[in-house]
Amino acid sequence: MAITDRYGGLPETEIHDLLRNERRCQTIKHLQDTVGTTTLRELAETIAEHETGESPPPKNVRNSVYNSLHQTHLPKLDRRGIVEYESDRKTIRLAEEARCVDVYMEVVTPYGITWSEYYSLLGTLSLFVVLAALIGVPVISALDPVLWVSVFLASFAASLGYQLWTDRWVYLNALFG
Repeated sequence: MAITDRYGGLPETEIHDLLRNERRCQTIKHLQDTVGTTTLRELAETIAEHETGESPPPKNVRNSVYNSLHQTHLPKLDRRGIVEYESDRKTIRLAEEARCVDVYMEVVTPYGITWSEYYSLLGTLSLFVVLAALIGVPVISALDPVLWVSVFLASFAASLGYQLWTDRWVYLNALFG
């Protein structure tokens, strides 16, 4: 199934092929976090740190990542329109087409669960706490159910604000891209 009508010009199979490689996924994630242009050296350093868990990463790993990004991954992402890679200047930025790939990347909180799981847990917890307050469960019923609802609504609002802030690249690229 091609997703050209809803999300962009890449067929779904090509998107899955692009996302099959961890370095390409890390490239897209890094560019989403940086909002704007980054250098190949900075990107290679970040991915090498992610792969080794060391800061700074060993030079041989950094060089390996740098070379594979320069020779293979960035040209492939550039050809597909996901990134704009200027190989002579060694600069990279997300392209408009990156939005179609973003739909297929797992949206995960910094704590390792998806945002949908997080919101489901928060909603379920709020339901049980409000019900417990309504039926008079000790300690929980000490606060008015309306106050509990307010606390959980504020939690939803704060969570949504945080999620929008972490995905700000989508909106900034739309405005300034």
